[in-house]
Amino acid sequence: MFTILLVLLIIVAILMTGIILLQKSEGSGMSGSSAASMFGGALTGAAAGNFLTRATAWLATIFFVLCALLAFISAKTDIARPENSLRDEIIQQENAAAAMPAAETTTDTVPAPSVPENQ
Repeated sequence: MFTILLVLLIIVAILMTGIILLQKSEGSGMSGSSAASMFGGALTGAAAGNFLTRATAWLATIFFVLCALLAFISAKTDIARPENSLRDEIIQQENAAAAMPAAETTTDTVPAPSVPENQ
C-alpha cells in the first residue's frame, strides 16, 4: 500500500510540475509557441488558462491528500523505523559485548634459551 501511494505521489508531482510549467506567466514561460505548436493551439487563450488552473488545483489537492495518507501510514506501521535496523543491531552488539566478562589475558612466559658463555 505504501509503495503504491508513493508511486502515485511521484506521478502526480511530475504531472503537476509539467502543468505548472505550461501555464502562462509574465515572461510567457513554456506556454509560448512551443506549447501552442505541441497541442495544435488547443491550450492557448482563456480556455487554456481555465483548464490549466483547474488541473493544477486538482493535482495539488491530490498531492496533499497523498502526502497526508503516506504520513499516516508511515506513523501507523512504523515503516520509517523498522525494528531490525542496522542502528539497533549495532546497539545490541555493543550491549552484548559490554555484558560479556573481559577475557583474562595470560601470557605464558617461555624462558629464553641459555647461551653458554665462552670460558
